[in-house]
Amino acid sequence: MASADTHLAEVPVDRQRLLRGNFLDVRRDTVRLPTGDTATREYIVHPGAVVIVPLLDDGRLVMERQYRYPLGQVLLEFPAGKIDPGEATAVTASRELMEETGYRAAEWACAGRLHNAAAYSSEFIEIWFARGLQHGDRQLDHGEHIDVIAVSEAELDLRASRSELTDAKTLIGLLWLQKWRAGQWDLSWQPATR
Repeated sequence: MASADTHLAEVPVDRQRLLRGNFLDVRRDTVRLPTGDTATREYIVHPGAVVIVPLLDDGRLVMERQYRYPLGQVLLEFPAGKIDPGEATAVTASRELMEETGYRAAEWACAGRLHNAAAYSSEFIEIWFARGLQHGDRQLDHGEHIDVIAVSEAELDLRASRSELTDAKTLIGLLWLQKWRAGQWDLSWQPATR
């Protein structure tokens, strides 16, 4: 933390694990506030994830339609997935794109990171762009049921304007795509390593 920010820091004085499931690790900490008072903070510890913005040669985007149980609905999303222990995010991006969509990319660019729920989760999502796509076989995880479709940027933008596109990582991916295509934000493309 920058020394200019120490007056905002909350210092843990007690930690408690509330739940350790297959996916979630939920904690409750007691923290000392900058004023000296104490408060509780409940949050989820998460290993991080990636989201991939896959660009087809014709300009369309590879998207997924997936049922999201907590919401009880199907969402349109960019491919994404959790980082496995010890795995580099570039490897996660390549693995998740292939497993969920069947595509492999010739070139990759890391755009940056987002924190989609900083008030209650340590999760970060690294944003990756992929191009030079070649289609192959998918290798879905057990229990995954995903429709893969190609969508134009204009259609995706229209869906966002109508509040039909609600997934945060997909909205941020669309923003990055539009800024990059407008020449406002840069991407540094690298050849695939495998």
